[in-house]
Amino acid sequence: MNVKTVLVLLVLALATIFALVCVLLTRERAPGVCPHQPPEQDEDEADAAERSLVFADLSAEELAQVLRYLREHLGVPLVEASRALPSDNCVSWVEVQLPSKAEVLRFLDGGGARPAREALAVLYLGGQAEPNVTEYVVGPLPAPTYHRDVTVRKYSGKLPYHRRPAMAVEYKQVAEFLRSQVFPTAPSFMRQVIEYNETNLAFVTTAPRGFQSGDRATWFVLFQNVSGFFLHPVGLEVLVDHSSLDLSQWAVSRVFYNGQYYGDMAQLESAYVQGRLEVEKVQKVPWDGDFSSMKPRAPPAAPFPVQYEPRGPRYSVTNNHVVFRAWSFAFGMSVSRGPRLFDVRFRGERIAYEISVQEALSVYGSNCPAGMSTRYMDGSFGIGRFSSPLVRGVDCPYLATYVDLHYLAQSQVSGMVKNAVCIFEQNLGTPLRRHYSNLQSFYYGGLVNSALVLRSITALGNYDYVWDFIFYQNGAIEAKVQATGYMSSSFLHGDGLRYGNRVWEHTLGTIHTHSINYKVDLDVGGVRNSLVAHDVAFETTRAPWSPEQQMERPRLTKKVLDTEDQAAFRHQSKMPRYLYFAANGKNKWGHQRGYRIQLVSFAGEHMPETSSMERAISWARYKLAVTKRKEGEPTSTSIYNQNDPWTPTVAFADFIDNETITNEDLVAWITTGFLHIPHSEDLPNTVTVGNSVGFLLRPYNYHDLDPSIFSPDGVFFTSEQDVTSCDVNALACLPRRAACLPSLPPFTYAGFQNG
Repeated sequence: MNVKTVLVLLVLALATIFALVCVLLTRERAPGVCPHQPPEQDEDEADAAERSLVFADLSAEELAQVLRYLREHLGVPLVEASRALPSDNCVSWVEVQLPSKAEVLRFLDGGGARPAREALAVLYLGGQAEPNVTEYVVGPLPAPTYHRDVTVRKYSGKLPYHRRPAMAVEYKQVAEFLRSQVFPTAPSFMRQVIEYNETNLAFVTTAPRGFQSGDRATWFVLFQNVSGFFLHPVGLEVLVDHSSLDLSQWAVSRVFYNGQYYGDMAQLESAYVQGRLEVEKVQKVPWDGDFSSMKPRAPPAAPFPVQYEPRGPRYSVTNNHVVFRAWSFAFGMSVSRGPRLFDVRFRGERIAYEISVQEALSVYGSNCPAGMSTRYMDGSFGIGRFSSPLVRGVDCPYLATYVDLHYLAQSQVSGMVKNAVCIFEQNLGTPLRRHYSNLQSFYYGGLVNSALVLRSITALGNYDYVWDFIFYQNGAIEAKVQATGYMSSSFLHGDGLRYGNRVWEHTLGTIHTHSINYKVDLDVGGVRNSLVAHDVAFETTRAPWSPEQQMERPRLTKKVLDTEDQAAFRHQSKMPRYLYFAANGKNKWGHQRGYRIQLVSFAGEHMPETSSMERAISWARYKLAVTKRKEGEPTSTSIYNQNDPWTPTVAFADFIDNETITNEDLVAWITTGFLHIPHSEDLPNTVTVGNSVGFLLRPYNYHDLDPSIFSPDGVFFTSEQDVTSCDVNALACLPRRAACLPSLPPFTYAGFQNG
């Protein structure tokens, strides 16, 4: 073998070895599948999760037990709510009856017994000699043996039947009344103008239903029955008096068409046939709604960014209990009021006993009767009940943790909303804090702003509310609501542009306000707190080093707000910039430990207090009101206020009676909101951008320094260090530590199968 051959073989061998090495290196570097296991719970976390069940919503099995008990022991015949007549007895809804705060704290903190698990059942008793709404507490679960009527104790009297929220079956009965008895009295108008064929109209309810206690007369607005029908009014509105428990006694009180009022449909028909009716015929649109369709106008392109967790979730969800870094809390969903949190802790210390949505109010203006009389109190319809199934990858990040919701409302069997709540950690794409130093010393220090989000979305008629609770690593909590969905519209006629903008040929986007109320029961360093105001004022002084010179300097102002009257801030009033719940204890530097309330709101004008119905929504007078906590004042409003706002079941204004709030168990009632003047860019529907309001709870001298400095996500390096070293800079290891492929579960959606 000559030298040339040897060299060739040697080169081939080296090439083969090099190729094998490359393959091995490639295999070593090939990304594997990212793990998706939450961190393991320690014994304390497991115990906390078990204790959090004291706040848990009722399971499907518990709901079934409550219904079975009521049917067997209540002593009155109960009709399936989905087919009940107004004159029947039925169960409207059932949810957990939470124990008193004192009982819960004895259990959580004092080693006391676990409180009895109970349910609250709301019954419509139309089959009684005196029809009424009655609320029963049923327990103990899971095997009930007792029920007690709590109506009079809660509301200082019986609940009149006319205050009951309308059920779906009542709207079906109204729809049948219109189809079979009302529309046939105007055959020519309905056929020739509306082109009605018994299936091509949809209607929307309004509320409240009249002008005085006892009224139950509702304006129903007619729309083309197409996708996004809220934007397709046909100009016809009908006022139906459905106050009688006998459906045969229901009647039409008024009819409105294109700016003209008539006594009933027969009068409208007569005016049309005789040529006295000013007709504005609306062009029929296809089923997809044309301009109101949400179907994308562009084909799919490159996929949008997807966030993933290279080492799996850094949070855990056990039943209704969540742990994230230094945070832990329990969550739930009220059928009427919506999402709520309990026993919120940071570093093991309770910050808040309860943070919950109370109400969402919309007040509309229009020159059409339905629009001008609408004041929706969404709790009456069910903020929690209408929780929407969340779409993976749009409503929440694709890899979020999703939780199902069981509820019982207007049915003999419980329903389930699949993926009603999502929980995820989100890199917000900004630093929580940072500093770059190039003066005297050279270094960089920063911390990624990665926060935990708990989200649910309510789809109530035309509007969708995105409810977020966000937990930051510096000990701050943010509650945020974003509004989207379809605008509510009126038929454009006459001076309609005084009440909004024209958004299509016959569609007026009507002006309205949104007001959202929260309950925040802070327990800062214990149950007893005081409300303290800090702000700034300028003072004039002489410069000590040059007394002939005058200067103005800001100084800190301090004031303890001693009474509820001092702590009630109306929307247009001046409020101290720093308002905080102060603990009795102090931090290392001698300051009272506290949590500050910071509002983010663009609320519109509140309804004049001279209005006959304003007391029913008197919580909306105040951007912030702090009251002494009472078990008898659990909520700022009532589901029964919607249909009788003139004699409100709960009037928040009565909570504020100048009691002392120094060193007491306190509750902050926060109202945030915005004015919405719909415009053409709200078509096909409203975007969340710019329609986001809420509040923050921020530590104020609660800690000795920013607790996020203890986060393992922190980054720090100097000019003298090797920033490519993993020992110096964790980001240098990211290409290796995050080199995995997210395991994306297949996309599924069961939202149209929910009962």
